[in-house]
Amino acid sequence: MFSRLFRRFRSLFRIPIITTALRWSWRLLPVLIMMDIGYLIGIWPDWDKYAEGPIQRSSFISSYEFERHQHDNWPRLRWNPVSIQSISQSMVRAVIVAEDARFYEHDGIDIEALKEAMEHNLSEKRLVYGASTISQQTVKNVFLNPSRNPLRKWHELVLTIAMERNLTKKRVLEHYLNIAEFGRGIYGVDAAARYYWGVPASKLTIRQAIELAATLPSPVKNNPKVRTRSFVNRVNKIRRYF
Repeated sequence: MFSRLFRRFRSLFRIPIITTALRWSWRLLPVLIMMDIGYLIGIWPDWDKYAEGPIQRSSFISSYEFERHQHDNWPRLRWNPVSIQSISQSMVRAVIVAEDARFYEHDGIDIEALKEAMEHNLSEKRLVYGASTISQQTVKNVFLNPSRNPLRKWHELVLTIAMERNLTKKRVLEHYLNIAEFGRGIYGVDAAARYYWGVPASKLTIRQAIELAATLPSPVKNNPKVRTRSFVNRVNKIRRYF
């Protein structure tokens, strides 16, 4: 009896509470949107600075230098940005094959890759593949942070579209090749080439280029030094396109 009375009493207040919550949600939504727009304005890049001139230090590189002080076993930063003309064509091709086969066909967002990744993840009932393009990865590395949240993905989307409109494909690729991580504290293909093989990026062989591309997207776990099974499988997969 008491339980029935309690349920009836609670039901009397349920609808007003839900209505009030919805009303406040609609009132807060414009405020949150304005705050997010303000955030984007605050981090909005000077695209002219990225369209030409020296490669800018990425947020990931800055984060590494900051966090390194908290990890005594982390090596010093290795980063030596170079022009895309100083990077072997084998390296350029290997990265496109490994990370974004339709790089020259899309406008920053690969819809086909998104569909394929979604279908595969649904079939596996877990997140196996992402579908980030080289452009998206460049934006994330240069301007944002590694956090996984809907707002970060939204910011990544907006900035990617803007970058594609302000930078050439060649320049986007030049940024990516110079800021991608290829091992703990190793950023950019020139630093990676010198670390793993003692040669500049311009002298990379096809095999070396494929192995560097195979470190992505888990360079700390999979790289030419550790040569995990996952790394070797990825090397063999990329090699089929050469």
